[in-house]
Amino acid sequence: MKKILLIAVALLGTYSATAQKTVEGVKVEGTLKVGDKDLQLNGAGLREKVFIDLYVGGLYTTTKSADANKIMNADEHMAITLDIVSSLVTQDKMIEAVQDGFESSATSKERKALKSKIDSFIGMFSSPIVKGNEFELAYIPGTGTVVSKNGKTLGTIEGLDFKKALFGIWLGSDPADKDLKKGMLGK
Repeated sequence: MKKILLIAVALLGTYSATAQKTVEGVKVEGTLKVGDKDLQLNGAGLREKVFIDLYVGGLYTTTKSADANKIMNADEHMAITLDIVSSLVTQDKMIEAVQDGFESSATSKERKALKSKIDSFIGMFSSPIVKGNEFELAYIPGTGTVVSKNGKTLGTIEGLDFKKALFGIWLGSDPADKDLKKGMLGK
């Protein structure tokens, strides 16, 4: 009986160790609780710009998928985490990157319809951003996208339409970083 218990503990330890991923020294957890759902790490990767590491992004879903459109359009619990790994990522740079991201992820008609939501989201970056900060963008059906920084909720943006455009920044046809998109999709 002791041998069976030891084998079971060993197997669980192996599973826990492989369920998470380390990217550029950042431990990306294998699971994340969003609302009442336990999500699993779909994939993670590094956002780089001109050979400079900026942040580690993780995508959490209820069911693993490599289909970016399916993920973006799904009205299901999911989340993106962003762990800042560079002091070059500042409040102003983040705001600029988010604005550029929405330019790429949504048509001008969609951006116009989402303007107040995008402005509210950008307003959540009102405090300084420093290396080591972690952002969580968690979508909950019927509630919206809950934005947190270092575990503190900054606010909620309602609507699946906003979630689609936001997740499109990383998963759309013109993503912020193609390698990060591949990583988030588990490729």
